Amino acid sequence: MARYTGPRDKINRRFGQPIFGASKALERRNFPPGVHGAKGRRKQSDYAIALGEKQKMKYGYGLLEKQFRRVYQKAMQSRGVTGEKMLQLLETRLDTLVDRLGFSATRRGARQMVGHGHINVNGRRVSIPSYTCRPGDVIEVRDNPKSRQLGTKGLETTQIRPLPDWLTLNKDAFKGTLTRIPTREELTPVANEQLVVELYSRS
Repeated sequence: MARYTGPRDKINRRFGQPIFGASKALERRNFPPGVHGAKGRRKQSDYAIALGEKQKMKYGYGLLEKQFRRVYQKAMQSRGVTGEKMLQLLETRLDTLVDRLGFSATRRGARQMVGHGHINVNGRRVSIPSYTCRPGDVIEVRDNPKSRQLGTKGLETTQIRPLPDWLTLNKDAFKGTLTRIPTREELTPVANEQLVVELYSRS
């Protein structure tokens, strides 16, 4: 299960925003990492800006380049605006939905939860984080002590987190449902998806 395992605070500081969640490093050192970081940021080219947006989105959704490119290619083959389709594909991944429902406090934890077989989709165990869910699919924490313990901890940690409008959640039953595909207006991605599409279209 390939994923980024490097330093997270360094990435947060590079982009000046909490890509991996809250980071005290951003409060202590609000400048990029490296020996020249404190001197300020240099002006970036259009290419560098677009590349940075792509990297932010990759890190934000926990994907490596090969996986992320596949999402772009699938979005290109779909009808509609490519950038919006990309975001919808990323948001309907099983690991993303487990995170959005609050069964895990972090996206990385959600990915691990799925990979270790703690999640059912429509009553069947699914251990593939990239599994694409469809409207009407029911995502459930499996009914065994270890899985429910993880789910309970996640729900307690994320209880003040708002639930997206395209999801419903039954906390007592540890079940959530993808009611519909979210629209672009309902999504708040960490990066500008249009710049990502333009970057890929050049190559």
